[in-house]
Amino acid sequence: VSAEEAEAEAESETVATKPEPATEALSDLIKAALKGRDPDNFLILDTTKGQVVIEMRPDLAPRHVARIRELARFYDRVSFHHVREGFVAETGDPTGKGTGGSGQTLKAEISKQPFEAGVVGMKRDRKSIDTGDSQFFIMLGRAAHLDGKYTVWGQVKLGLEHIKKLVPGAPPPRPDRILTARLAADLIDKTEEN
Repeated sequence: VSAEEAEAEAESETVATKPEPATEALSDLIKAALKGRDPDNFLILDTTKGQVVIEMRPDLAPRHVARIRELARFYDRVSFHHVREGFVAETGDPTGKGTGGSGQTLKAEISKQPFEAGVVGMKRDRKSIDTGDSQFFIMLGRAAHLDGKYTVWGQVKLGLEHIKKLVPGAPPPRPDRILTARLAADLIDKTEEN
C-alpha cells in the first residue's frame, strides 16, 4: 500500500466515523455568544473533534481578519498538520505538510496581545516577518517567546477543549481536520435577526 493510498484510507475512516458538520445552522449556545456582536467577526470551525468558535480581532489585525474572511471555505477538509500538546495546533495548509498556502502573503500586524491558550495567530516563515499566508495556529498554552513576533488575529470563544483533543504529531499519523469553516454571518437565518 502506497503512502497516498494509506492517507486516503485513513481520511475515509475519519470521515465515516464523524457526524455531519453542524455549521449549516447556529446552535443556541453560539447564538448566545454572538448576541450583540458582529457575526462577520466569528469563524466557526467544525472539526473532527467538535465545533470551535473563533472571535476574530479586526482591532488588532484588520488585514489578517479580512483575509481570513475571504479564505473561510478554503479551510474545508484541511488537516491540523502540527499539533504539540500544551503548545500549539497548526492548520491552514492544503497540502497537509506545513509548507503550503493560498499564495497570497500578508504584512505582519504585530500587537501587544500575549500568546496564551485560545489565542489564534498567523503562521509565518521564521526568518521573514511579512510571510503570513493561510496557515494559522491556535495556542494550547502560554508561549511568551512568541509575543511581539507573530500576528494575533483571533481568540477561541467556544470549543478550545476540542482543540486540546487533536491527535499530536508533525504531522500526526492520522491528522484531525477542519471539516468546514464558515463565518457566523453566513449561517444566520435572516428571519431570526433582531
